[in-house]
Amino acid sequence: MKNNFSQYRPFFTFLLKFLLFYVVFTFVYKMYLNQYDVTKNEVDSFTQVVANQTEKLMGVFVENTKSFRHEFEPSIKIFYNNKYVARVIEGCNAISVMILFAAFIFAFSTQWKKTGLYIIFGIILIHILNIIRIALLSFALYYYPEYEEILHGTIFPLFIYGVVFLLWILWVTKFSGYAKRNS
Repeated sequence: MKNNFSQYRPFFTFLLKFLLFYVVFTFVYKMYLNQYDVTKNEVDSFTQVVANQTEKLMGVFVENTKSFRHEFEPSIKIFYNNKYVARVIEGCNAISVMILFAAFIFAFSTQWKKTGLYIIFGIILIHILNIIRIALLSFALYYYPEYEEILHGTIFPLFIYGVVFLLWILWVTKFSGYAKRNS
């Protein structure tokens, strides 16, 4: 038993660090969300920021983009050319994706400074790409509403998760302490 544990120690260390980080930050995020009353259709501040930044980004390329709080649910409605094209809900703000990203990086960490900087860089990149993703999805839904299911359910999630996967690969192969030890 002891020999098996020492043989798989790196895996168990990774798993423990990943789960610890993920559980702690998911709990902190849930505590943050508990400040908002969804029965009163309150939208958390970060989701509002994401919706506002999406509206501003869309406005750089076209006129007549607006966002309004939804009257009947905790979301922000996005309008393009006076047509309601999308809604931004809590799940659209990518915080859960950021926590998952950061947990993996933390689990593969050997140096605090490099790990912290990579997590900050990755979270900023994920946020920017998420804004771009929502803006592109809004435009796509305006012009191609019949493809909503594949656009929203497959193509655009694949985009954001694909970037996270590439950031993980880059971390493991180029920046983590494990990459240098195993080269």
